[in-house]
Amino acid sequence: MSERMSQVTMTPYRSEHLVMARELVGEMRAHDGLARVDIEQFWADQAVAVQDPFGKDIPQIPLGAILTGECVYDELGIPLDMWRYEHDLEWRLSLNKAYNDKAERIVGRRLLSEEPIDLDRQFPGTKGLHDVFDAKNVWHDQSWWLQQSARTPDELEALLDRVEGRDIRSFILPDGWDREKKRLMGMGVEPPLYRGQRGPVTFATSVYGPENLIFLIIERPDLARRFSRVILDTMLEIARVLDEEAGYTPETAPHGFSFCDDNCCLLSPDMYELFGYPVIEGMFNRYSPAPSDTRYQHSDSAMGHLLPLLARLRLNGANFGPTLMVDEIRKHLPDAVIYGQLAPFTYCRNEEENIVLEFLRDAEMARPMRGLVFATAGSINNGTRLSSMRLVMAAIQRMGYGVWGMGYGVLGKKCRN
Repeated sequence: MSERMSQVTMTPYRSEHLVMARELVGEMRAHDGLARVDIEQFWADQAVAVQDPFGKDIPQIPLGAILTGECVYDELGIPLDMWRYEHDLEWRLSLNKAYNDKAERIVGRRLLSEEPIDLDRQFPGTKGLHDVFDAKNVWHDQSWWLQQSARTPDELEALLDRVEGRDIRSFILPDGWDREKKRLMGMGVEPPLYRGQRGPVTFATSVYGPENLIFLIIERPDLARRFSRVILDTMLEIARVLDEEAGYTPETAPHGFSFCDDNCCLLSPDMYELFGYPVIEGMFNRYSPAPSDTRYQHSDSAMGHLLPLLARLRLNGANFGPTLMVDEIRKHLPDAVIYGQLAPFTYCRNEEENIVLEFLRDAEMARPMRGLVFATAGSINNGTRLSSMRLVMAAIQRMGYGVWGMGYGVLGKKCRN
């Protein structure tokens, strides 16, 4: 083993991986800072590989670390302004075009949408789970933050009483909904469905507070169970109402559900089984009963202690934090596509050698069963450069075959032998 280790995971890298990474990065720096890639071939192979990451004959490891609108500021050398990017459509499209002009040259694709939004074809916004729980979303420090709506057990009980007493349809649908629905569906525009949610622990720690939730589970487990049950019942009712508004019955409604639950890491397995698990299980039982139905969870935190419980939920898609390794995730989730495990800060700091090392580490761990989409273990952040994405593309194209056991080949040459 090499003495080189990841600063975050303290995972050792093989000495040959370090040699490969240094050679690729050295060549990149000698080539105007752009790694050499057969771009046309890469995207052709990507189109095949991403269809079945477990496929035995896929031409390469699928790429998931594709840059987003978060990255326009540093790449274009402009100040960060997430509020304006979210609300000023004309400005956003102008930035997207300028960014895409660079992206097309560097990675061979226009990554961001340049399509204007026709406001006349947009459904009016419906209220979400947080609205039902009287929690306000406040813009602060370049992002939305959900505010607490209860701070004591008594306040929580009163909140749950209010939630249980609400007629969800009349509460979440805005004034004029029926008129707008008739107009838009007549134009062929379908109403939005409810198939994703901030996970139960993250949601509850926002509504009630992290420490409060932990003490509630320990000291008032019956109230904690009621809190969990009301979250699930409300989610099921929101989904049912919006399905019905879109013209679906319980039998015809589309399947699949996804959660983003970073704060699940705060609970021990016993606490999670009491509070978070029933919500996930209930939504999956209703909307993901078949093995092929989406059962996805994003939790970019150190939540490896919960993997045995998540295994019981039969996840088939997972994006977990950078302290978890591919082989650890695979041990518990044999059927899940793993989106990871490139550390977001490795990517956004453009640590070129570490980017390649993390790819080689993950690809080797995934080799026995495959099912890896090489992506960030969490979000993609501003600061990540298009040149780093191109470097990932080069590593996938020129080194991925080796870790699948088909020969490392020669750097600068794609080798299938």
